[in-house]
Amino acid sequence: MNSAILERQAASGGIARRSALIVAALVAIGALALFGGARYGFMLAIGLGFGIALEGLRFGFAGPWRAMIVRREPAGILAQLLAIALVSIVAIPAISSHPGELTGAQAPIGFAMVGGAFVFGAAMQVVMGCGSGTLVNAGSGNPIGLLALPFFAIGSFFGAYGLIWWTNLGALPILTLRGTSGLAVTLVLLGLVAATVFFLGKRGSRSLPRRYVIAALVLAALAIANLLVAGQPWGVVYGLGLWVAKGVNGMGFDLTQSAFYAAPGSITRVKESLLTDYTSLTDIGLIAGAFGVAAWRQGGLSQKLPSYPARAWVATIIAGFLLGYSSRLAFGCNVGAFFSGISTGSLHGWVWFASAFAGAFVGIRLRPLLGLEARA
Repeated sequence: MNSAILERQAASGGIARRSALIVAALVAIGALALFGGARYGFMLAIGLGFGIALEGLRFGFAGPWRAMIVRREPAGILAQLLAIALVSIVAIPAISSHPGELTGAQAPIGFAMVGGAFVFGAAMQVVMGCGSGTLVNAGSGNPIGLLALPFFAIGSFFGAYGLIWWTNLGALPILTLRGTSGLAVTLVLLGLVAATVFFLGKRGSRSLPRRYVIAALVLAALAIANLLVAGQPWGVVYGLGLWVAKGVNGMGFDLTQSAFYAAPGSITRVKESLLTDYTSLTDIGLIAGAFGVAAWRQGGLSQKLPSYPARAWVATIIAGFLLGYSSRLAFGCNVGAFFSGISTGSLHGWVWFASAFAGAFVGIRLRPLLGLEARA
């Protein structure tokens, strides 16, 4: 009898908790739309959607890359490529036909970009989280994600602060695939990469699980919504650096000493509310959405502190900083450069993918040495 009562109480508490989560999300979206504007409310809702999808479907970028490298399981990368292809079908023609309203994730290919992507690929395997992955991990209560996130933000700020110096080392002009021909080339390249990954994959692991297909469809829909509502593609890294920049500016430091932050657009964003910055809203939504999913699950926020050696925690701090710093040099992370870069026709996205994937091999080898997993 006591057991039945306890079960009913637990069920009642679960319903109350989940109801509170839904109400809190709706109130936050509604309040922002009412006092800030409908577009900002939509952007918070899109960010929440990203967080809910990534955590709820247990999908990301770092994990599938590791699965392919270590176990030759290609399903996760194939799902990523599917999502990118779906977005590109809408994004590339839309950007070409509305150049004044919509912009792509365009960036030059240069020494700093290639090196930054390589370092990012290694660091993301050390902490098992890219830009969006670190936000989701932190939101869901993962200790490594919680520790890495603030240092990711600090690294992003410093990377942006010195970005112009790095790009002056040498870079090509921005190269973009546009219009129908650009879309065709993008889809052919995605198909070639997918075919390569498929045939390199281990037999029996090449099919896409239903969960991955749903994740690809949901992420694609949300990314398209992000582009149409914000006028810019889904990004992560800029928002994190902006948070630190606002704190530094609030303490009286002169950010105009940095060419990046002295730019009119950057200094304006530093002075305005975070709730009017599209990237910040999606970042906040990612964290909150992942938290909501973890809180929704029974015991979802009860992750225990891992018994890692001290060097593992130090490595997490350093890797977190490098994630932020290198992603600014590389003009984005798996989201801003790989996902959004390729899907909006920027050739730097392809170079980023190759460089970061190469770096991932190094990061995977480093994890056991740093005490983050047992040595094989």
